Amino acid sequence: AFLDLMGPDEIKGIWKQSTTLPCAYVPVKDFVQETLTWTVVHDHSSGTVFRRDSSGDHVLLSEYRDRVSVPKDAPGDMSLHILTLEVSDRGTYTCQVTWRASNNSLIAKAITTKVEVVKVAATKPVIRAGEPGLAVPAGASASLTCVAGGSPPISYRWFRGTPGGRAVPLGSGAELAWRSLRPSDSGTYYCEAQGR
Repeated sequence: AFLDLMGPDEIKGIWKQSTTLPCAYVPVKDFVQETLTWTVVHDHSSGTVFRRDSSGDHVLLSEYRDRVSVPKDAPGDMSLHILTLEVSDRGTYTCQVTWRASNNSLIAKAITTKVEVVKVAATKPVIRAGEPGLAVPAGASASLTCVAGGSPPISYRWFRGTPGGRAVPLGSGAELAWRSLRPSDSGTYYCEAQGR
């Protein structure tokens, strides 16, 4: 339809990552965009996140400063980009655009998008061997590091043995280190990663 804004009803953004709230229209000849505002309603507060008018782009809520932007040279694309999503960013966002027609009348349209912020479970970890690798001379120092993805914080636990079999816990922390290896340290080790 005529100058209709398009965007999703709901977006799930990932905590600490960036996300885009789509808002777009098909430009119409003789209708000039006057203003764009992005407003938000949180649980306990509301306000104008972003405003674009003849004087430029303005970020009006301090908690979004340096974190939000709208494409500059893409006619009709009013999408709001948010960097480093925080849990406190969740809420209902409204994209409102006004246009001026050639007869000077104004038209305004708005759409709303609900934003949820989700945390990501820890991924299956990988083990990285430090110097000098996995085959080590007796007396040398060595280390193994456990690395998993997902939303922080991630905790690690090390075991000697096999998962599901007999295993001896060796402590927590991403790194397992030996100052001076003995032949009896040979064996199978595994790590566990746990997200919140």
